[in-house]
Amino acid sequence: MRGANILHLGIKELRSLLRDPVMLVLIIYAFSLSIYSAATAMPESLHKAPIAVVDEDRSPLSLRIVDALYPPYFKKPVLIDQKEMDARMDGGLDTFALTIPPGFQRDVLAGRSPAIQLNIDATRMSQAFTGSSYLQSIIMGEVTSFLQGYRSNSSPPVDLALRVRFNPQLNKSWFGSINELINKITMLSLILTGAALIREREHGTLEHLLVMPVTPFEIMASKVWAMALVTLLGSVCSLILVVQGVLAVPIGGSIPLFVTGTLLHLFATTSLGIFIGTLARSMPQFGLLMMLVLLPLQILSGGTTPRESMPEFVQFVMLASPNTHFVSLAQAILFRGAGFEVVWPQFVFLALIGLLLFVLSLARFRTTIGTMT
Repeated sequence: MRGANILHLGIKELRSLLRDPVMLVLIIYAFSLSIYSAATAMPESLHKAPIAVVDEDRSPLSLRIVDALYPPYFKKPVLIDQKEMDARMDGGLDTFALTIPPGFQRDVLAGRSPAIQLNIDATRMSQAFTGSSYLQSIIMGEVTSFLQGYRSNSSPPVDLALRVRFNPQLNKSWFGSINELINKITMLSLILTGAALIREREHGTLEHLLVMPVTPFEIMASKVWAMALVTLLGSVCSLILVVQGVLAVPIGGSIPLFVTGTLLHLFATTSLGIFIGTLARSMPQFGLLMMLVLLPLQILSGGTTPRESMPEFVQFVMLASPNTHFVSLAQAILFRGAGFEVVWPQFVFLALIGLLLFVLSLARFRTTIGTMT
């Protein structure tokens, strides 16, 4: 009867979730609008930055530089004079103001290395930092290309041939959508299982289960498979409909292989969600504990910042986190098209971590139930 009890208790969890409109809205939002907004509005990207140009040279080279500043990185440049520049910057109309001095083309052709002034509104930090490097690269590229038309021997001594793999267009929405999907899988699996346990405690239905012929293992296993199923279905729908469909992100590897890895990850995170739920006495306490657990899992797992950039101690400690191995697995499969022969170590680690978390959570769950009887 153990299998039947786990099945029926899991179906009860699904019915309870269907009667919770707040959780349903959270699931739908997390796997749709949240992923779309994270992919299309990456904070470090430069998108339609307002720029003004003070062109005091009016030469073919200066016009060439102005024409190189086009969307989507910049808005159409506004040609102004020197008197307008400070007022527009003070009013927040321009993030960048480029001043090309008179005689600029003449000095470039004479080899005098003239200076171009770039004024930046640093209050718009994300655009200021990335935009300055973008502008420097654009200006140097246009000047170099212009000189090659006048000097036959002005070509650089080395021709760097760039070959960008896995993301040839350097499209940040590809990375943003996959990374957000990984984060939402972890977040929802923790929230749904922990909230399911606390909801039963607050409603008094957990005491009803204790007088039934079911064991703590069956109660916990039912919550794990039910919430894992909901998260898995949401992630697959989001991957196919939002990531592949709406955002047109190409998937390099096998989706069934990714789903298998996601199941192992959900086994670990849902068990962790039960453990957190046993520590919290109410939903507000559960929310505070989630902040303490979820933020390190997502930030230090390698999804936002490469693990190689972190201190070695942090890298070693985060090997105990299931999210670290899931991020590595998901990026290898979805971005680089890796097969099982490449990601099998992550599968093994996720299985071991999930089994350990399940055993620890079950022990804690039994202790918690024992105090209620």
